[in-house]
Amino acid sequence: MQSSHTRRWELAAGVVAAAVAVSVVLHLLGVSLPFWPAGAQSSNPFSSSRVYVDPQSQARQAADAASGDDATVLRRVADTPTAIWLTPEAWPQQQVEAHVRRIATAARDADRVALLVVYGIADRDCQGGESAGGLPPDAYRDWVGAVADGARGIGTTVAVLEPDAVADAGQCADADSRLALLHDAVDTLADAHVTTYVDGGHSDWVDPEEMASRLERAGVGDARGFATNVSFYADDARERAYAEAVSQVLGGSHYVIDTGRNGNGSDGDWCNPPGRALGRTPAAGDGSLDAFLWIKPPGESDGTCNGGPPAGQWWAERALDLARAAGW
Repeated sequence: MQSSHTRRWELAAGVVAAAVAVSVVLHLLGVSLPFWPAGAQSSNPFSSSRVYVDPQSQARQAADAASGDDATVLRRVADTPTAIWLTPEAWPQQQVEAHVRRIATAARDADRVALLVVYGIADRDCQGGESAGGLPPDAYRDWVGAVADGARGIGTTVAVLEPDAVADAGQCADADSRLALLHDAVDTLADAHVTTYVDGGHSDWVDPEEMASRLERAGVGDARGFATNVSFYADDARERAYAEAVSQVLGGSHYVIDTGRNGNGSDGDWCNPPGRALGRTPAAGDGSLDAFLWIKPPGESDGTCNGGPPAGQWWAERALDLARAAGW
């Protein structure tokens, strides 16, 4: 499969430079092709460092405002390392660089990894509607550039790039332009040495081979790898099987899995489904799995469904239900 970076294939006869047809044949034969990201993308950022905990997160604010058992539970949620989301609505271009620099600096000083979610692509959530918005393409490129500049040269910063954007591409008005825009973002972040995982949907959405094809077009070959299960609920076993299938098509790409709310698995509903639970807390992985992470903050709503507030807003009742269902 064609990609923007150089790959190697170790065969019995030696090292062979393979073209697209060879890659397809080897995949059909079940041969795994090693994935070779470059520069800051070449190592697992979670192998020796934990994720930075945001002292100003919505979870922390809720814990500080609560009392009794609720405060105890919410404090534990707030203390669990969780990604920090960046949107152009909350952090426009004029502010996002300084905001990212503050996060990256604090993470470096604490010997932690700064884990960010970049979420502002044009026609965002083009089929779901709960997280509509984003920036026009040129403004988006500038905004991502400001994110990258904020992280440049400061510790270890990791970005999960655009949840749902690749999986949604089949329903969006111009899939080719969307994937090309993601590729531009990958290149911009890589240039600033931000370790990047392109979002790869989840196991109940796009077929692994189709997802791998889209990820290739979105520049995953220049990133560390991809992320799965972001803001979804698939259990660890199902999601890892899906991620491994995508990884194999990509020649062994690395990946991370969001486990923040998958303790009871999925019932098929993506938007604030009842009866769910917190999943395993963040931990380094093995093989192609770089880490289990909390990417979607568990107490933030998926949208105005099943009694929730607008997407991204804190919902204390939801956070407490998820935590208590997990035995917290």
